[in-house]
Amino acid sequence: MDTLTERFEQERPRLRAVAYRMLGSAAEADDAVQETWLRFHRTDAGEIGNIPAWLTTVVARVCLSLLRTRRNHREEPLDGQPEPDDDRRDPGQEAELADTVGRALLVVLDALGPAERVAFVLHDMFAVPFDEIAPVIGKTPAATRQLASRARRRVKGGAPADADLPRRRKVVEAFLAASRGGDFEALLALLDPDVVLHADRFAGPTPAPVVLRGVESVRRGAILASERARASELALVDGAPGLFMVREGRLAVVLAFRVDDDRITGIDVIADPDRLAGLELAVL
Repeated sequence: MDTLTERFEQERPRLRAVAYRMLGSAAEADDAVQETWLRFHRTDAGEIGNIPAWLTTVVARVCLSLLRTRRNHREEPLDGQPEPDDDRRDPGQEAELADTVGRALLVVLDALGPAERVAFVLHDMFAVPFDEIAPVIGKTPAATRQLASRARRRVKGGAPADADLPRRRKVVEAFLAASRGGDFEALLALLDPDVVLHADRFAGPTPAPVVLRGVESVRRGAILASERARASELALVDGAPGLFMVREGRLAVVLAFRVDDDRITGIDVIADPDRLAGLELAVL
């Protein structure tokens, strides 16, 4: 028993890394790893030829089951905001784990189907061969390869490369830096004099949508939202550079930008859960 425990503990960090990337929740990842240990404990280790591969297969199957259950029974709270996982969730631990993976990647992975997510995580992040992934998700190796390829396109963005993308990215990055720092002059230089900001009713402090017109109104709004900016990160939003914010591990707010001649002419602040679900996000 001591030998089995020691062998499992050697694999625990990797198994937790696999589970977290599949589930996006530290608490659920720990549950999946614990279930894997219980199954390992009930199995004759002498019959296992490759323990690391066996454990990876088991934790992947546990995660796939959790993902399918989550997808079939996901219920949105009445106010449209996500709920905490449970009392075990440690925000600091969640943030640390998210930083190791990248919040943008976690948000994009959350939009994948269960089989796509398992195939992509196992193959692209942990170099598991398709022949070994196929039995986990109940597909042929060829179908598994196609699932991973489709997931890869969604993660990286399937649209052709935009020659203007680097320039617009620099503008959005500069906006984020200026908003975080409350830099009045930098924001003035980035915003077009006739810039318009639209925020849906879920994004602002009022129950109605908000429209801000003109550089001074938008600049003032950006300064007031500096705390939100500090929690925001860069991603592709429908093929264009934008910003997103995660709350309780779920996508909460997206800022989509219109950029013309190195000036921001429009900002769309999206927090409506239905609109968020329709966005195509990709990792820059």
